Amino acid sequence: MKQLIKNLRKYKDLLYELIKKDIKLKYRNSVLGLLWTLLEPLLTMIVLTLVFQELLGRGDEMYPVYVLSGRLLFSFFSGGTKAALKSVRANGSMLAKVYVPKYMYPMASIISNYIIFLLSLIVLVAVGAVMHVKPTVYMFEGLIPLLIIAMLTMGAGLILATFNVFFRDLEYLWGVALMLIMYTCAIFYKTDGITRHAWIFRYNPLYSVIVNFRNAIFGEPLDMYHLWFSFGFSAVLLAVGIIVFWKKQDDFILYV
Repeated sequence: MKQLIKNLRKYKDLLYELIKKDIKLKYRNSVLGLLWTLLEPLLTMIVLTLVFQELLGRGDEMYPVYVLSGRLLFSFFSGGTKAALKSVRANGSMLAKVYVPKYMYPMASIISNYIIFLLSLIVLVAVGAVMHVKPTVYMFEGLIPLLIIAMLTMGAGLILATFNVFFRDLEYLWGVALMLIMYTCAIFYKTDGITRHAWIFRYNPLYSVIVNFRNAIFGEPLDMYHLWFSFGFSAVLLAVGIIVFWKKQDDFILYV
């Protein structure tokens, strides 16, 4: 861990450049550029609201905010883990030429996605204002799930980046897994009244993060079970990710 921290300090400028490069590449051929970061979640929210409000959100005036808040968090987790998964293999040529701490690549990929995610929260603020969501002191508690989802994504990303070096099909398998995760995060439906298979929500850390983020937005206190479960799971996953990546990184050069 000391070596990890030492390397972060030593290569902080490189990390900054990698993050900047990832953001530039993401919007290199886009006419709208970073503006698409705001338009994409807004358009997705509109589509999901039009399709599902009558079916799943009837009587809920705040349904668009409900959908958008869950969608933004899941999009970051999905995009961050996908980018981290590909990061080591995508920079395979650099690994053979110069020495760089290899965890810089998945870390930069996730941080760049996190920055874009934070910018996209502007849309949530704007939609909340239009829908007359009343600001409360509980909104400040929303910073906690934002921190937890960063830990969760980093831990999952490091593990995926490690195993994708050795098992190339993981990229396709993770895409299927993300679709399953999305449907178990209650992004566009509510879990009230669901009793059969309710354990899926209870033991889904991403769902726990989304629950508490929504609580903060709608002026409710954080759910302590979901808080400690998501934090504990994310902390353990991050520790496992660091250990797995650190132990396997010397073998990457043989497979990329």
